[in-house]
Amino acid sequence: MSRKSAVVAIGGNSLIKDKQHQSVRDQYIAAGETCWHVASMIKDGWDVAIGHGNGPQVGFILRRSELAAHELHEVPLDVCGADSQGAIGYALAQNLENDFHRLDVDRHAVAVVTQVEVSKDDPAFQAPSKPIGSFMDEPEAMRRRDHEGWSVKEDAGRGWRRVVPSPEPIRIVEVDAIRSLIENRFVVISVGGGGIPVVADEKGELTGIAAVIDKDHACSLLANEIEAELLLITTAVEKVALDFGRPTQRWLDRMTLSQAKEYLAEGTHFLPGSMAPKMEAVVSFLERGGGTAIITDPENVERALAGETGTRIVAE
Repeated sequence: MSRKSAVVAIGGNSLIKDKQHQSVRDQYIAAGETCWHVASMIKDGWDVAIGHGNGPQVGFILRRSELAAHELHEVPLDVCGADSQGAIGYALAQNLENDFHRLDVDRHAVAVVTQVEVSKDDPAFQAPSKPIGSFMDEPEAMRRRDHEGWSVKEDAGRGWRRVVPSPEPIRIVEVDAIRSLIENRFVVISVGGGGIPVVADEKGELTGIAAVIDKDHACSLLANEIEAELLLITTAVEKVALDFGRPTQRWLDRMTLSQAKEYLAEGTHFLPGSMAPKMEAVVSFLERGGGTAIITDPENVERALAGETGTRIVAE
């Protein structure tokens, strides 16, 4: 069986289904449902690296830290990212190991706590936009701003929140280890939550920073760096749609890179924080020499790979 390589970006809906199912056990069960489809893909001959979201999980860690602040030190955002990578990586790896056992597949999964370098000159640092953590009243927000240097914004009358930059990933620090593991037939879980954002100083030494990297953008970069032929992004819908949510909505089976760029430029088809970053990640992957991207929901992964559903995006 020929070796085929893919990066699979798992969406947040694969970990938390709804507000009634947010416990650690609920997240484990939800992760398992997606892992089964990825394991089936691996049984069919794919070498896979997996990336995943971590937004709600980081929010939970921050909230616990805030509630315990009267007794314990608070946890910095970059460390929250590392903590969540470990916990989610554990859940995904264990589910995959169990699936491989059931499917009689001689493969193993490993999670890599992953740092992702960003540029300290990225324009995102001048315009923090990503809300994190709990809502605060205005006096608390001003105190945090003045004493801890936070950027804060009022959120549609619901209260104040901390906002952090969302810079573009430029280098995956552990990419050589990830590549070596894949070459040795491991299934690698990495760039969780877009990776732990780090910046390099003039000596090349790394420091973690308070930022959030888009996980689809990080998965796109990973796919190029390990020369994967496929970027597979799972989300809440079976296919990509134009005019999503409108009477003129129409589902797409296939598009080219030039069409994807045109639809993105129109600015009306894909919602920010939803499908837009996924399409941006696909465009970047293809522009950097990637072969094919597919967007679909987890339960249709096998059918999408067979060309029966999902949206397939190709260079031309």
